[in-house]
Amino acid sequence: MKACGIIVEYNPFHNGHLHHAKEARKISQAKCLIAVMSGSFLQRGEPAIIDKFHRTKAALNAGIDIVIELPYPYAVQSSTLFAKGSVKTLYNIGVSNICFGSEQGNINPFIQSFNLYKKHFKTYQTELKHFLAQGYAYPAASKYAYEKIGLTTKEIDLSQPNNILGFSYVKTILENRLPIEPLTIRRANSHYHDRTVKDDIASATSIRQKLFEQQSITTDIACTIPDVTKQQLIRYKNEATLWHMWEYYYPLLHYRVMTMTPKELSLIHGVDEGLEYRIKHTAKKATSFTDWISRLKTKRYTWTRLQRICVHILTNTTKEQIKSITENNTIPYIRILGFTKTGRVYLNHIKKHINIPLITQFGRHQHLALMLEERASNTFYSVLPSKQQRKLRKQELHPPIFV
Repeated sequence: MKACGIIVEYNPFHNGHLHHAKEARKISQAKCLIAVMSGSFLQRGEPAIIDKFHRTKAALNAGIDIVIELPYPYAVQSSTLFAKGSVKTLYNIGVSNICFGSEQGNINPFIQSFNLYKKHFKTYQTELKHFLAQGYAYPAASKYAYEKIGLTTKEIDLSQPNNILGFSYVKTILENRLPIEPLTIRRANSHYHDRTVKDDIASATSIRQKLFEQQSITTDIACTIPDVTKQQLIRYKNEATLWHMWEYYYPLLHYRVMTMTPKELSLIHGVDEGLEYRIKHTAKKATSFTDWISRLKTKRYTWTRLQRICVHILTNTTKEQIKSITENNTIPYIRILGFTKTGRVYLNHIKKHINIPLITQFGRHQHLALMLEERASNTFYSVLPSKQQRKLRKQELHPPIFV
């Protein structure tokens, strides 16, 4: 049975995601569609609006056949590590294709750009170090370094977020010579960072913004999401009492920073170049999470990078822990969150060919990455009332969701 992989966050699952899933199945001609999905916290360093289990239910009811959890050490990371974890997870579960959405919409420029990048790799590395030394943040430094080797917006615009991720996916596939054919479709209508809902295909950012502002699913939001997403958003809020946003974690984050020493902060993943002192200093003046990040932000430290660091502070994730997991060339495990009948048939067929642990229940395996995952889940639920925390945490021990 042929399988196509997609790399997702579904925060929340919307009409653009539905379009992506249908097109991925169509152009790959795959019988089984497998999504590797971030868990409690996401690539840009944000808490998911609802937990991974309710997002999994929405995805399975909308046509995804298998949902796999991207391990925390890869989920809350730069595009390079995010891509490495996602692509290698899908490779280990036997996909023939990976299909991603992009602003480019054509796979050939991604492959041509990779060949140019590989040919001039040493020059790229030299230029990247130069721009980083000038104080540029990594995304900007990388963009300027690409331009120096002739990789300009004429071929592919690597300032666009989905193009950046897509290029990272293609690089991971080609650098590791994986037997996977990359495919892409053009991102429909809205841009990734759009904060306004303009039509029935809107960005997840704009949908979340509206949900947080209105605290209900109004008509303008309802037209942008499938009914299954609407059901899961409502169900989760009724069970948990809220939709997750950074400001709810601000008191806990502030407490953590104020009670940590600079030395303890310096051990946290992402806290480099003396940033621990700036974090401590700005904490004394901050009045909210948004205010704090505004005070912390510099040309070198982007909002996204700082959010990821804040997640690692909350979960007490150290450089050494991340290094010990991500420097290994293999993925620690595959954790199945849910599947359909088609997904079950595929898993029964492929499991004998998988060489790493296939996890269906959380408590049966021991690994550092699973310990970090459990810590991230506990942190995610920590903003809920104690009764709701206990109830929702139990989901971690349940078998995968079957639809």
